[in-house]
Amino acid sequence: MPKIEPFEKYTERYEEWFERNKFAYLSELNALKSLLPTRECVEVGIGSGRFAAPLGIKMGVEPSKKMAEIARKRGIRVIEGVAENLPFEDNSLDCILMVTTICFVDDPEKAIKEAYRVLKPGGYIVIGFVDKESLIGREYEKRKDKSVFYRDARFFSAREIMELLERNGFKIDGVVQTLFKKLDEIRDVEPVEEGYGRGSFVVIRAKKVV
Repeated sequence: MPKIEPFEKYTERYEEWFERNKFAYLSELNALKSLLPTRECVEVGIGSGRFAAPLGIKMGVEPSKKMAEIARKRGIRVIEGVAENLPFEDNSLDCILMVTTICFVDDPEKAIKEAYRVLKPGGYIVIGFVDKESLIGREYEKRKDKSVFYRDARFFSAREIMELLERNGFKIDGVVQTLFKKLDEIRDVEPVEEGYGRGSFVVIRAKKVV
């Protein structure tokens, strides 16, 4: 069962995070923009559309009704569904974006297999997430039980995500990182650098290999 309860109950708190952590959010957007292909993308786990709207993504999949409602107000077409059972035909999409979604899915392996199924040959998946081995990742893990959002989340390292992608038919095509300070110390937009290991927010782009 998708972990939607906190997103249904604490929708306003979720939205407030982006206002409170404006520079972290803008840094994450820049990191995603740097690897997002110039082709039509569908966001899986679109939430309230906080990433899709500024990235120009017009369609998404989301299990939380309240989140989907907000995303629709942002002009996005939202289909109810989960990452492990995508409502698309085989080989039908050019690009899939997942931002922090992977840590909330019930079955990450199945979610990646589904992405592979629906992507066209040579299509891309772009995954943005908080690296569990990073400064912010370790903090989130430590305070997990106190967070309404992350209590049931499963965090991954960059290496774990890359291995997950590679064993399911994807070839890693690019990796960038941002957020190099603690969340409450970020006072400006952070740079985006290649690779992983220093930044807390990592974006991985991978191509479907047939």
